[in-house]
Amino acid sequence: MFPFPCMPSSFSALRLPLLALLLGTALLASSPAHAQEFPSSEERVVDEIAAVVGNDIILRSEVEQQVQAMRQRLRQQQQGRVPPAEQLWDRVLQQRIDQKVLAAQAAQDTTLSVSDAQVQQYLDRRISRLAQRAGGREALEQTYGKSINQLKANFESQVREQLLAQQFRQRRLNNVRITPTEVREWFEDLSRDSLPTIPASVQLSHVVRRPEATAEARQQAREVATAIRDSARAGMPIEELASRYSDDSGSAEQGGRIQTSLDELVPSFAAVVSRAPVGEISDVFETPFGFHVARVNERSGNTVDFNHVLVEIDKSTSTGEEARSFLKAVRDSVVNQGAPLGLMARRYSEEEQSASQGGRVTAQSGESTLRLEVLGPSWRSTIDTLDVGEVSQPTEVRLLGSENERAYHIVKLTDRSPRHRMNIEQDYARIKNFALREKKQRVYQRWAKKLRDEVYVDVRTGDDDGAGALSMGAR
Repeated sequence: MFPFPCMPSSFSALRLPLLALLLGTALLASSPAHAQEFPSSEERVVDEIAAVVGNDIILRSEVEQQVQAMRQRLRQQQQGRVPPAEQLWDRVLQQRIDQKVLAAQAAQDTTLSVSDAQVQQYLDRRISRLAQRAGGREALEQTYGKSINQLKANFESQVREQLLAQQFRQRRLNNVRITPTEVREWFEDLSRDSLPTIPASVQLSHVVRRPEATAEARQQAREVATAIRDSARAGMPIEELASRYSDDSGSAEQGGRIQTSLDELVPSFAAVVSRAPVGEISDVFETPFGFHVARVNERSGNTVDFNHVLVEIDKSTSTGEEARSFLKAVRDSVVNQGAPLGLMARRYSEEEQSASQGGRVTAQSGESTLRLEVLGPSWRSTIDTLDVGEVSQPTEVRLLGSENERAYHIVKLTDRSPRHRMNIEQDYARIKNFALREKKQRVYQRWAKKLRDEVYVDVRTGDDDGAGALSMGAR
């Protein structure tokens, strides 16, 4: 049975294996004291084959890395109560075998594909998170003795395999449904003593406006971007300009290079890179993030590869009065004239994610129920003044996921739930998700067992004859 997610607790800073981290199985802690060393290309470290799946192999080192990651995660979630090492080893090995089986089956399905852009996006997101926790990209490179590009190259095939297996699995499980009767039966089977305490939470919608930059700040940013464009057109590599001057920290260390689908870009940026001549330096153009200069390297279908330099507009001197006045007018339309806040958010909100959802505020996971304890002070001080259904006055806020960016918003409190023991009346949607997740797991296990019968699987862990030995340096 799936355990209920536990609240995060403090934990000692341990360096976790990079493969497990890149595959999303654990979080990187900050201390380098327990760093896991990775062999250089010259070293010849003897490894062993743990299992053979079709034409592929699973190395003992891969399993051990993910066992360490799982052990660390379980220590966090279960306050130190961790299953024996043998159980964790078997669990991880079976998961790796299942993934290999799924990937082998998915490779035969011509309707499934994972693009280079998808792989790079996944690796970029993971590397960015790891670098933040390690203290920067240089610290991450020093810890593992490899450049960022080397780290990505080492694990590109594993990530591609994982994404392909996920697609195959999701297609099979997307049609699994659960009835209200099944949900109630699942909940009634739980021990009353095992029911968790649900922290205080809220559901919110809002309309966001960003402060207007002064004319001087806007002009200054445009002039800097124009100078960068002129330098690029005069022959200075845009990669060097991005590394020196770009305010896009996520791509600056890669020379401003990004590979992505056009759908992932804001419309104003996508409009430029979808039409710009390949290999040429663009004119200066503006997006909600600031002024840009870009060079498209390649376009293929909906995927684009480009380098860019971002020059942000300094809004620190803005009073925010225009944003406040605009939001007051929007609030009046909602409160006094009956305009739906969702409609006003779609029309006028400058936060694209929530605007596309009618103003609904969600966590990064997509969950719309937000724990009060994880919202910042600017959010809580506004929410504390509201009853359910009320709309706040315009207030300054640090947006979720953009804590360094000033903005203003009006907030509607859609629902409020105090701290309580989980029950079917208040938490039906949450309980339904748990029950559905467990049902999908049962369906998946039966399906995976059937798929295994169609793929050659040879588990070799425990062999003493050395037949499974493999020199990693010779791979």
